[in-house]
Amino acid sequence: MSLVYRFLFFLIGLMILTIGICMTIVADFGAGAWDALNVALTETFGLSIGRWVMIVGAILIVVNAFLHKSRPEFLAIGIIFAIGSLIDLWMSLFFKGWEPSGLYGQLSMFLAGIVVIGIGAAIYLQPKFPLNPIDSLMMGIKKRLNVSIMTAKTIGELIALILALVFKGPIGLGTLIITFAIGPVIQLFFPPLEKLYKKLLASAEKRQEIG
Repeated sequence: MSLVYRFLFFLIGLMILTIGICMTIVADFGAGAWDALNVALTETFGLSIGRWVMIVGAILIVVNAFLHKSRPEFLAIGIIFAIGSLIDLWMSLFFKGWEPSGLYGQLSMFLAGIVVIGIGAAIYLQPKFPLNPIDSLMMGIKKRLNVSIMTAKTIGELIALILALVFKGPIGLGTLIITFAIGPVIQLFFPPLEKLYKKLLASAEKRQEIG
């Protein structure tokens, strides 16, 4: 039963997270560095944004194996497949052919997207399933370069930013905002969602013992 709750938290978190990613992309105010790269690759080479999430994620799995000096974490393939598929699903269901009108509409959707990403990430991190390749890259850089998590995260974001600029991705003011705001937003929602997760998990385990 506890495994069911863990999986549900993980899945719901990914669903919310990917909706937020779509919102920041559609807002056209400047997407996050990795999202901007995926959009740029879509516009340059074709395929959907979700497909490029999968391709870039698969490349990162190989890179991460080198950084961590370990075997590729094949369980992460399921995560990038889920994220890519959900992004394509939301884009086709809710955001196809729709754009916010005016600067106020763009900014509102962008800021709302950051909040949604923060909530989704705070939920999906609770079950402690394998990290997505981007987070694993951060930990790999930290390990190999012996730097802080913040520095490792910045290096990873700069790599994506440079690649996004090369392929003329949607880089803007929003890219800087999301880079510095997403951490605090996740931290804001993490404690109450952690409390809820532990409460539900304890309740499930108690029912299992009684049953």
